[in-house]
Amino acid sequence: MCLLLAAAAAFGAEGETTAPEVEQPDTTRVVSLAPGAPDVDATSFLLVDYQSGEELVSYNQNARVEPASLTKLMTAYILYRELAKGSIKLDDEVLISQRAWEMKGSRMFVEVGKKVQLEKLLRGLIIQSGNDAAVALAEHVAGSEEAFVERMNEVAGELGMKNTHYENVTGWPHENHYTSAHDIVLLARTLINEFPQRYKLYSEKDFTYNNIKQHNRNKLLWRDSTVDGMKTGHTESAGYCLVASAIRDNMRLISVLLGASSEQSRTESSQRLLEYGFRTFETHKIYKAGDALSEVRVWQGDKAEVAGGVMDDLYVSMRKGRYDQLKGVVQFDRSIDAPIRRGDVLGKIVFSDDGQILKQTNLLALENVGEGGWWRRIVDSVQKLFAE
Repeated sequence: MCLLLAAAAAFGAEGETTAPEVEQPDTTRVVSLAPGAPDVDATSFLLVDYQSGEELVSYNQNARVEPASLTKLMTAYILYRELAKGSIKLDDEVLISQRAWEMKGSRMFVEVGKKVQLEKLLRGLIIQSGNDAAVALAEHVAGSEEAFVERMNEVAGELGMKNTHYENVTGWPHENHYTSAHDIVLLARTLINEFPQRYKLYSEKDFTYNNIKQHNRNKLLWRDSTVDGMKTGHTESAGYCLVASAIRDNMRLISVLLGASSEQSRTESSQRLLEYGFRTFETHKIYKAGDALSEVRVWQGDKAEVAGGVMDDLYVSMRKGRYDQLKGVVQFDRSIDAPIRRGDVLGKIVFSDDGQILKQTNLLALENVGEGGWWRRIVDSVQKLFAE
């Protein structure tokens, strides 16, 4: 077990560097962190495979940085949840407040006192990055922007976004408004996974409201036909930011780039990250959800064994041409006693390539096992002593 943990630590150390202080992020151009990795103009970045969740290359991924309008990914995610619950509807008429109308920065150009269909505001939020749309939608859902922000922080906690805190729904600069590349990936993967139909909106190139046509600021939508999202952001203090996602041959990658020096640079750097990922890595489905991988001995149960496997499809990402070298080992917990519930952890599945650990995941019980009768418990207690 110690050897396993040591190997895992060594593997993790290759993928990231120590995060700098929040007040003084490293703004130098990034040195390649893996063979063939591109030079990237950013204070932090992260490239992941959507299906496996594995990090392919990263820099300062846990550094706390300003998200600018990338904040609106969370704003939209909460709106999608509310739509799914039925608490709001796309044909709702949303009253535009003075506060929403007065918003600075990128805007949809809604008019105070008028009502706008929620679906149009949603398009204005995502395609035009409208700060006025964001505030109007937040007020419609929660009564006030402040109440909506409370939900944003609650959901960030639910998703495990440990380096994220929101102060507003737009990304307007605030000393206590921050996130990280790692946390943005968590949110982006969740959004795509839970709301694939809503996600399609991020690929739309323009939207016209009030006779004002505005283009999606994600220039990759024009440069690369495989790119279908997601969001840009920019303030003077945050720099130029972009979350991009592309799919080729059933492999989806997500890149997060924060703090680029220009709009052109964020586009080109994001493109280089995606090209590097598709050129260098491949992703394979190793097991299907519900696959039974082994039978595990159970002590003092009404059954002697329990089927162990995975609850969700399991993917592994690795360098191209190395799939034949992939090795998987199942490690059982030393003693597994009944009762057992479906989903309980029975051990680990460890995948490695040439001795380097690529992925670890829990081996889960695929069925329930109740306690055995008194005689079974006595017999197993004796046998267990000799087995250990």
